[in-house]
This record gives sequence, structure tokens and C-alpha cells, in this order.
Amino acid sequence: MSGHSKWANIKRTKGKNDAQRGKVFTKIGKEIAVAVKIGGADPSNNPRLRDAIAKAKQNNLPGDNITRSIKKASGELGSINYENITYEGYGVGGSAVMVECLTDNKNRTAGDIRHCFDKCGGALSTTGSVSYSFVRHGVLIIDKIMNQKEQKNHKEVITKVAVDEDGLMAAALDAGAGDMQDLGDVFEVLTDPNDYIAVKEKLEQKGFEFTYSGLDYVPENYINLSDEQTATFVKMIDMLNDLDDVQEVYHNVNLPEEE
Repeated sequence: MSGHSKWANIKRTKGKNDAQRGKVFTKIGKEIAVAVKIGGADPSNNPRLRDAIAKAKQNNLPGDNITRSIKKASGELGSINYENITYEGYGVGGSAVMVECLTDNKNRTAGDIRHCFDKCGGALSTTGSVSYSFVRHGVLIIDKIMNQKEQKNHKEVITKVAVDEDGLMAAALDAGAGDMQDLGDVFEVLTDPNDYIAVKEKLEQKGFEFTYSGLDYVPENYINLSDEQTATFVKMIDMLNDLDDVQEVYHNVNLPEEE
């Protein structure tokens, strides 16, 4: 197994252009809007909003944009009702796919999702058809080389330091994490969904930074596809991710790494 497929997806999309990053900002803006509507505009009292803000920062969304998104969500977006919907289906080679959406129009979203599956040799399926093979986890990805901030001569100096695997393991378990594994250039910490925010914040307090963090559907087993099937499958995943209503795509395919 080459590691958590979500991390493979992230590595494949590091080079997105400005237009594609704009789509990411739009998706995060929706998450902020939903978080504000559910728990209010004060991140100190709203864990879901804190997590959405952290995701915005991970994706280099400027602070002013984050502030505007929160204010917008508190005001004019208050009348928009986004609904969480998860679609399940099969891609080429019997691959299992789950697609998390935030939408204000279920009919439009369902049609768009179905088109992506049909176009790439897959099939949208019924609820529960593939979700049984995934487990919901909090996922924290930590680079093996971390920034360390120090004050020298009244200036903040940032140096690169290697993350101590044993130290991270001890800190993660102490914080309440369930598991940790080495994925090559990063460490992956898994948590129970209910403990995700608490574990993340405890590790942050100990100085750890996250390349990625989120609540994901992690497959219990991964499959390999042929080169031709992989090309078709990646095309479908890219099409799904390009849809404004799609927030996250999860699957059980071992994707080849791209630098």
C-alpha cells in the first residue's frame, strides 16, 4: 500500500493554477458559511469554524478573505441553506468512490455527479453500496521536516528541524489519537471523529504543524488499477473535484505519486 489515498490526491494537486485554487477558496468559503450558521461567528466557541479557518490557512487563503467570508456568512448568506449530501459509486476496475457535497440544489448536484461517473466508465450507486468499506477518521498529516520558530536578537527566526517520530507518537497517543503511520515524507495521525478537534489542538499546542487536516473516509483496503484504468479514474476524480458543489472525494485506489 502506498499510503492514505487522500494524501496521494493532495500531492497530485499541489501544482494547481490560480483558477483551480479559486475553486478551492470557493469550497472553503462554503464550509465557513455552514460552520458559522451552525455554531456562530466566534471561532473560539465554534470548533467547526476553527477547523474551517485552519483549512483556509493551509490552502493559503488570505486572512482578509477569511474575515470577509465569516462576516458574509453571518449576514447575507444567512438565508442560504447548504445541505450535506454524500454520494457513493463505482469507478473503473471496481474502484469505490465517495463524494461529499454541500449544495443548495440537490437535483443539479446529483445530475452533475452522475455525469462524471457515466463519462468515465463508472456508475453512481445507492447509499451504503460502498461506504461499508470505508471508516470515518480524523486525519492529521505532518511533514517530517517542520518549521521551528525562535526569538533571536528580538527577531523571530524560523529554522527547519526534523520531527522526532517517537516524540510525535507519544504526543499523539497522549492527546488521544488512535494510530500513527509513516507515509514516506510525512506522518499520518488518525483519530476517532469525535476526538479529532481535541487531538489536533493538543498537538498544535505542542508545536506541531499540519500539511493537511480533516475528517475523512479512509478505505479499509486499497486496490491497484492498470495504467489505462488509472488515467480514466484520475480524469473522473478531477472532473468531480472541479464541481463547485463537491467538497471532498474519497476512494480506495492506490494512485501513483507525482512530484
